[in-house]
Amino acid sequence: MKYVVTLNGKKYEVEVEKGAATAVYAGEANAQVINPAATPAAPVAPAAPVSDAAGSGDPVTSPMPGTILDVRCSNGQQVKKGEILFILEAMKMENEIFAPKDGTITSVCTSKGAAVETGAILCTLL
Repeated sequence: MKYVVTLNGKKYEVEVEKGAATAVYAGEANAQVINPAATPAAPVAPAAPVSDAAGSGDPVTSPMPGTILDVRCSNGQQVKKGEILFILEAMKMENEIFAPKDGTITSVCTSKGAAVETGAILCTLL
């Protein structure tokens, strides 16, 4: 998808594709637009996992960017598959993040009010 974005009076043409984004300065309205396909796309890095705070086990990750409204789990807590672990607000909607399996929470890597990106580790489950 292509977008034309104006920022501080300057126009930029932005092309977004799965896994890559390219931004090219488009200048004034009558200036020549550079073909973004000719410009190599900068790789988009996945959300950095919280490796220092993450415990052992399988990570439970955020399915979308948003804000954590509620944390309903704690370290060492036994959980059942389908139990609500987090409430994530995204696009003015509250989304419940469920436990993918029975197990024990080995670490909680986020807190109430934290902004998270897609793929961010919320907790680990063993």
